[in-house]
Amino acid sequence: MKVNNTNLADDFISNALFRLDESMRMITTSLQFLDETTIWKKPNSASNSVGNIMVHLCGNISQYILSGLAGQEDTRNRDQEFLISGGFNKTALQDKLQKVIEAAKEVIQNSTPEQLLKQYTVQGFQLSGMGIVIHVVEHLSYHTGQLAYCTKLIKDQDLGFYDGFDLNIKNES
Repeated sequence: MKVNNTNLADDFISNALFRLDESMRMITTSLQFLDETTIWKKPNSASNSVGNIMVHLCGNISQYILSGLAGQEDTRNRDQEFLISGGFNKTALQDKLQKVIEAAKEVIQNSTPEQLLKQYTVQGFQLSGMGIVIHVVEHLSYHTGQLAYCTKLIKDQDLGFYDGFDLNIKNES
């Protein structure tokens, strides 16, 4: 059976966009439980604050999608992302990340099958366009889990990500 590359690309794009939206939904939910003083607090010297993680996500998504896949100038200063200790409140961080994700989604949505198969060099790595999108989705998901876990540790409560869903439904054959 021959697979239509356009349908495959469309399905890949659709699923990537869904995953980006899901991560942003979970980050937004997590942030609702945190106060402004908690955002920039590092639990220890080997860890990052919620604020640092969010700034880091903006840098990563911008470098990989906006610069790598879309060809915009790479202005990222990765080390600085972890040195910041304030300057953005919770709303500003959320807005900044949402804008970067929306810009990335637009680039992904408009990517052709050829762009998704093309090879790029990003952060010293050789990746296809699909590889770039996979990296961004998994990297955002990874840090979304960190933010959720930090929030649960601080607030000692379930965040309700799947309230209203029955997650015990069995798969159909």
